[in-house]
Amino acid sequence: MRTLARRRWRNSKDSNGRETGRGNLSGFFLREKTMNTNTGSWISRRKWVLAAIGIPVLAAAWWAFRPEKLFVNQKVNEAAPAALSAEPEALYTGRLEGKIHPTSGRATIYKSVDGKQYLRLSDFTTSNGPDVHVLLVRADDKALGQEIVKGELDSVELGSLKGNQGDQNYDLPASADLNQYQAVAIYCERFHAIFGVAKLEKF
Repeated sequence: MRTLARRRWRNSKDSNGRETGRGNLSGFFLREKTMNTNTGSWISRRKWVLAAIGIPVLAAAWWAFRPEKLFVNQKVNEAAPAALSAEPEALYTGRLEGKIHPTSGRATIYKSVDGKQYLRLSDFTTSNGPDVHVLLVRADDKALGQEIVKGELDSVELGSLKGNQGDQNYDLPASADLNQYQAVAIYCERFHAIFGVAKLEKF
């Protein structure tokens, strides 16, 4: 009799036809297991989506800021271009002064015996950074008084900065008008930041 009663209790149904007792408990645990499985799958998918989005964002931020350059100095030590028959003529010179980063050294424009002109940075030092260029700019440009330039500088491009420390040379294009552009700027084009400026005077 007791065995029969237990079987009836296991398989008994309520008035709505739903199983009660142990059968109902089994269904409850099955539903819980299914819900946990679905929740785990959703969390796993979310992690993959976040990883797929986060990795490119971090890579783009690293490329833009290049934080490792803050701790690495790039030194160069170029000799002055040799002249075969005479010393190059110094035309203009000026001391570099720091803006957004400490910058020092001397900027001098020379003219070689064959008529070519070049800029020489000597005893030069500044901070390292991404996309830094050497420019000839107008000495009276009001933007030179700012650390961050709004818009574009009126400038003559001389090339990417070869190193943030040491002596280095940059050829001037034949079209460079030294009556118009009488200052040198060390300029980060990516962030429109002026690292340093030298206003040139006739030697």
